[in-house]
Formats: sequence, structure tokens, C-alpha cells
Amino acid sequence: MRKFILIIVLLLWTAGARATYILLPMDASQRNHLKAYGVAYWALEREVEVTWLLNYRGGSFMMKHADALEKECRLRGISYEAIADGQSANILAQIAEPSVNMDAIRLQKAPKIAVYSPKNKLPWDDAVTLVLTYSEIPYDIVYDEEVIAGVLPKYDWLHLHHEDFTGQYGKFWGNYRSQQWYIEDVKTQEAMARKLGFAKVSQLKLAVSHKIRDFVAGGGFLFAMCSAPDSYDVALSAENVDICDVMFDGDPIQPDAQNHLDYTKTFAFKDFRISTNPAEYEISTIDIDQQARGRVVNEKTDFFTLFEFSAKWDWVPTMLTQNHTRIIHGFMGQTTAFRKETVKTSAVILAENKELGEVRYLHGEYGKGTWTFLGGHDPEDYRHYVGDPPTDLSLYPNSPGYRLILNNILFPAAKKEKHKT
Repeated sequence: MRKFILIIVLLLWTAGARATYILLPMDASQRNHLKAYGVAYWALEREVEVTWLLNYRGGSFMMKHADALEKECRLRGISYEAIADGQSANILAQIAEPSVNMDAIRLQKAPKIAVYSPKNKLPWDDAVTLVLTYSEIPYDIVYDEEVIAGVLPKYDWLHLHHEDFTGQYGKFWGNYRSQQWYIEDVKTQEAMARKLGFAKVSQLKLAVSHKIRDFVAGGGFLFAMCSAPDSYDVALSAENVDICDVMFDGDPIQPDAQNHLDYTKTFAFKDFRISTNPAEYEISTIDIDQQARGRVVNEKTDFFTLFEFSAKWDWVPTMLTQNHTRIIHGFMGQTTAFRKETVKTSAVILAENKELGEVRYLHGEYGKGTWTFLGGHDPEDYRHYVGDPPTDLSLYPNSPGYRLILNNILFPAAKKEKHKT
């Protein structure tokens, strides 16, 4: 009889200790950080609430246990821990302690994602589409025709592909105007402008910029990298000002264009000067030009630092800077870094190289929505040239630079109760 009772007790104890939660650790123990974001998104798609544990083991994810979820983790090669209810309660209690810089954020709904990207093939890739594909997070491609038609309100999150919203074709004219891809791109964009009722590509891009602005004002989440952040703000500032020279739009630049820029219309930048040299591979002084500024860092010494914020009070910038390291290896792009003196005081700087005065990552609000800008082209390709092959992310499953992108992907899913005072 005693033996029988002991067996019953053991069976009951085993049932009680059975895993009720899955923890995806995001510290150095995680085998594949990038695919872990994909599993979190996969769970949200299936209406499984995910808790993002800010500053707990690199920004780990916790969710209710399910056999299908555990199987998905194994299939994607992700490190996970099956934990009991008591363990999850202990974690949340530890995070809730006022003395620790941690917090728990509920993710409730998978955001619908759009990537603004041209349909024609261009000789460069895009870091965001690369990491979305690798982490198995679904997205739609939209471009000028769809944006003008008014599709953006259908989405929660929008990424701006490597783009020039000023209508100057990326300022590639100086080096690539005889290349077939450049000639075809100009033809394609001019044809689209005419189709949509615009006399110039710059006018079309301004109209697209306004649609994006309205998307953010209405509550959308905008993320942009490389040339998109500064060209977007320059386009907004140059409304009703011709900043394109004859080789771009068929007529000369307005002689006093600089004096007519309106910085009140921009999201992030102020007091910049536009580049009026058509052969210069720069749009404005927002970008820190390596030669002009005497930038002394190289691939081995180029790093920037993520700021640390109060998780319980500044949970938005904390979420956007979750990582397993605070020091990120730098990477270049058409726009590599933002000149600090051109950043508006209303923007929140998320990461910088303080010694060089370079802002690398910043965030802000506009209307009911938010925008986030990240300098550089590809976090795992230091100097990505036109025509280079795309990065194979299976070689970089723990990339801290790519994690910054994926933080932004999950950001729209967050729900936070206001702290009581």
C-alpha cells in the first residue's frame, strides 16, 4: 500500500512540474537569435500572447507551452527552455523588483508588415528583407503605385528600402550613369511618374513621402535605413523647392534652394545643407562623409554603443535596444551615420559613436505613430558595394546589428500598462 501511495504522489508531482511555459533566452546562450524573433512572430500569428522580458537575459521571450511551439523551436534550431509555472512566476517577480532595470511587455498581435521596395531588379540587396526572409517573418512588397493608391493604412509597420525620395536616383549619376541598370531604373521611374500623373519623379516621390507621413501620423510604425532616412527628411523639407539639377528632372536646380528648406516639416533632422553637386555621392550634410570629416575609423575599429534606458519608464527605447551586447560593430552605407548637430532635440538617440559625434540609431514620434532610423546598409557587410552578393545570414545567426532591425519588427505588437503614480 505504501508503495502504491508513493507511486501516486510521484505521478502527481510529475504532472505538476510539467512545463507550462517556453522561454527563448536571448543572451549569449541562444544558438540563433534571428530565428528566435521569427518564432515569437509565429506564436503571435497563432494568437499566443508573448511576453518580452526586457533586459532579462538579453531580452528573452516567454510564452505558454504548446507541443507545436516546442516543435517549431526544434525545427528552426533555436535554443529554448521548457519551464514550470513556478519558474515563470519567479522570473516575473524578479523583473518586477523596483531595484532592477527590467520589465515585462506583452506582445499581443502579429503586426502586418510592408516593405517599400522597387519591383525592378537593382544591383544591391536590402538588410530588412534579408532578415525577414531568414527569420521566416512574412511581409508584402509595396512601391509607388500601391502607396499612391492608399494601401498603407492596411499595415502596421513599414520599412523604407534603400531609396532616394528627392528624385535624384540615389545620386548615382556621377559614377553609374552609363551603366545599364541605372539607365533602366531612370526609365522605369519616369514611366511610373507619368502613369500616376506626375511630371517629374521628384514630384511623385514627394507625394509618396506625404503618404508615408500620413501613415505615421495615423499610428503607423516607420523604420528606415541607409539613404532612406536622410533623403526622406530632405524631400519633406524641400516641398515646393526644386533641388534637382537638369540631369535628374530636365531643368536646373533652384538657385536659392537651400534658403527655402523648411526643417519644421522633417521627422528627425534640422539645419542640414543639401548637396547641389550632381556628381557628389551625397544628398546632404546629414550623412557623415568619411573624407570630408576626416573619419579615422576603419573596419577593425568602427563600433557604436547602444544607450541604456530605464526599462520600467522608458520601455519603448529599451525595447528597441534589446541585445546580447551593448557594443555593435559599425557598418557603412550611402548614409553611414547621422551628424549629431543635424539631429533634432525631439529625437531620442538610441546609439552613437560619442568620440566621433556620430549618431547611428534614433527614434521619435510623429502624430499617433513613431519612426526609427538606422544608419548603414548591411550590419554584416562593412562596406557593401553596388553589385556585391547578398549576405548569407545563416553565417551570422547571432548578429547584434540585425537584432536591432528585428526589435523594430516586434515593436508594434507591444502593449504596456501605464505605471501608477
